[in-house]
Amino acid sequence: MNFLNGITLLLVYQLIGEVTVRLLAVPIPGPVLGMVMLFLTLMIRGYTPEPLQNASTALLSHLSLLFVPAGVGMMAHFGRIADEWLPITLALFLSTIITMVATAGIMQVTSRWFARPEQGGGQADE
Repeated sequence: MNFLNGITLLLVYQLIGEVTVRLLAVPIPGPVLGMVMLFLTLMIRGYTPEPLQNASTALLSHLSLLFVPAGVGMMAHFGRIADEWLPITLALFLSTIITMVATAGIMQVTSRWFARPEQGGGQADE
């Protein structure tokens, strides 16, 4: 029952994101908005409920299964991929580089933001 409650919570946030995007005509995917809302909720609460922790761990442990439909789609469009391999390769390469640079920059900013100064100059009080 714990897992079912966690999955239900994930799907409710996805639904809220979808409804919000459609009502406000926001140009981002509904599941992404739902994920941001879930993240904000968890930040406000300060902890992850056990059902959500169990459901997310189970989903992550089977993440490779979620790539099967994408692989089937690639095989269905293999001819087009073969015809347009250069732009696809360039797009994948450049987007990977941009993502790595952006991730590194965000990590540096957040590391400085969350870094706490050491108490007492690094010496233990006796």
